[in-house]
Amino acid sequence: MPLKNLVIRAFRILAIAEAISWAALLAGMYFKWIAGTTELGVQVAGPIHGALFVGYGFAALALWRLQRWPFTVALFAGISAVFPFATILFERWAGKRGYLGGAAAREEEPAVEASRV
Repeated sequence: MPLKNLVIRAFRILAIAEAISWAALLAGMYFKWIAGTTELGVQVAGPIHGALFVGYGFAALALWRLQRWPFTVALFAGISAVFPFATILFERWAGKRGYLGGAAAREEEPAVEASRV
């Protein structure tokens, strides 16, 4: 299904981009609050990180439905966005277990009865 593949690809990209934006935001907060030199990093990285955070959340919700994730998998996808760099860990974990288009998704789909074919 092309839509499913598109959402999986977007989710993987957003997981990495969200983590990178976390790093940029943390660097910006360092310069604003610790070094006290500039607020530019927070002003730039803040909105970018916010948009990527929301995009990641929407992609996770879409995959919850499209891939028929168990509630706990969807919950961990959401929680991973709160902690810096955890979206990458979740994406790798979910990919290895088939939640991003592998065997797990196929196993959960109901089998088609022979009489209906």
